[in-house]
Amino acid sequence: MKKSHISIVLAIFLILLSIFIPSSLSLAAEGSVTNGTQFKDTSGNVIHAHGGGLLKYGEFYYWYGEYRDSSNYFLGVRCYRSKDLVNWEYRGEVLAPDSASELAKCNVERPKVMYNASTNEFVMWMHWENGVHYGEARAAVAFCKTPDGKFTYQGSFRPLASTGVMDHGLPGYMSRDCNVFVDTDGKGYFISSSNENMDLHLYELTPDYKNIARLTAKLYVGQQREAPCLIKRNSYYYLITSGCTGWSPNQGKYSYSQNLSSGWSALYNLGNSTTYNSQPAFVIPVQGSAGTTYLYTGDRWAGAWNGKVNESQYVWLPIEFRSDTSLQLPFYNSIKIDAAEGNITENIPDTTKYKIVNKNSGKVLDAKEGTQAAQLVQWTDNGSLSQRWYLVDSDNGYKRIVSASSGFSLDVKDGSTSDGGAIIQWYSNGGTNQQWQITDNGDGYYKIKNRSSGKLLDVFKWSTDDGGLIQQWADAGGANQYWQLVLVNDATTHTPTKTPTITPTPAKSNPVVVKGDVDGNGAANSIDFGYMKMYLLGMISQFPTSDPNIGYQGADINSDGTVNSIDLGYMRQILLGILKF
Repeated sequence: MKKSHISIVLAIFLILLSIFIPSSLSLAAEGSVTNGTQFKDTSGNVIHAHGGGLLKYGEFYYWYGEYRDSSNYFLGVRCYRSKDLVNWEYRGEVLAPDSASELAKCNVERPKVMYNASTNEFVMWMHWENGVHYGEARAAVAFCKTPDGKFTYQGSFRPLASTGVMDHGLPGYMSRDCNVFVDTDGKGYFISSSNENMDLHLYELTPDYKNIARLTAKLYVGQQREAPCLIKRNSYYYLITSGCTGWSPNQGKYSYSQNLSSGWSALYNLGNSTTYNSQPAFVIPVQGSAGTTYLYTGDRWAGAWNGKVNESQYVWLPIEFRSDTSLQLPFYNSIKIDAAEGNITENIPDTTKYKIVNKNSGKVLDAKEGTQAAQLVQWTDNGSLSQRWYLVDSDNGYKRIVSASSGFSLDVKDGSTSDGGAIIQWYSNGGTNQQWQITDNGDGYYKIKNRSSGKLLDVFKWSTDDGGLIQQWADAGGANQYWQLVLVNDATTHTPTKTPTITPTPAKSNPVVVKGDVDGNGAANSIDFGYMKMYLLGMISQFPTSDPNIGYQGADINSDGTVNSIDLGYMRQILLGILKF
């Protein structure tokens, strides 16, 4: 077959592939990761780096973690590297069962690696058990001259065993869930669960990071905290931990202090009651040209659904600092990582913006204050970004309504189920009080119902004034509970519209159907694409042409008499200039 023929066949194949593969199976966008999944490396293999830790060295981030067999025995510490925290190259098993006799049949958990700038060595700390029971509760150490070379295993031990201290019948302190930390002065620290997971112990390490120098602090004695992650920002230290509930997730908590050895605050909740079905593994600062974001990396352990460790999934989220003493952890189905700039934000696949216009007042939904917890209002359309909204898929047909200006979600304050509950903007937390069902009323307007309360988005007391408060209320059939979703063309995002409706193009006596033109303006563009998506999602029942049949014919691009996802695929090709009609 000639090369030209091969090229033509390949081009046709790629076009058909892009059209017929459902969007839910398509590859993630550049720079994004999807939470609650098993991440894959650049060769397409599942990444096994559970209970892992990350390290930035040179131009690469290195990710180390557990690799176990179906019986939870140690198969290796795997290493991956990436320049962007998204595309991970497998570098091999830097520690393996044949690295030492003690590793031949054992349990190794939560391996963490730190770089010692004084010795130019990479030092790994981990939790070791004998493969028979969990009573040994030892720390173990290995080291290497390169971040992804074969580590030399130094051995396992209980901290401070030579000092005469006893912990549950054996010399030295027990050491299970663990992590490492390098302070700004170069001192290294190891933190681990002790006393049958009742306490956390923070140890200062020797200058080479390979042994315990002293016990710095006993933290949260008797409070059963594990999975510790220790970080520093400005002059504050932060300790993020989980409770002890086996494989099942629980409420993550954080505390803070300006001194490692004393002054630690009380424990405060981080994330929701299950930390979004995850357990902390590591927190790494992502430093870039625009600033620094702290990335929470967690495990969604498969043991919670009776699966094996190697079936576990990952949850990565940005930690937000509201102040030096107030942290919050939002939840996003997918995050976008720009490691070069140091930015981590929600990845919104569909960035179509809408104005949400009240039928009674003709005014638009507005996040005017712009701050978290501010109550939403209605306001005359002025083209501002605070009046633009994304519709983000949740599940079972529900949407999150996200401000294009603040990134916060439409939220029923405090999860109220009462009439008059205030509608505010709040960070995304996975709550059903942030999920909304958008139901077509059949006249171009919609009811917007909260999943938690079952009540509707409503303008307080039928107000027609700027600043009228937005609340929830039981369905009363009032025009103040009906809303129009008006597509916003990004090219004219800041140009206000004078009316809340789109004026259709008058039908001609012998209309010419333009494939892809569903609003009757004579051209196929991104607005038509938005209308087609709304039609396929059931958000509109007809297209906005004076004669709905003309819009339908324009949407039926392959002329098979049905408007479906295949037509939407062809529409993509039209907008990309691949197909022409």
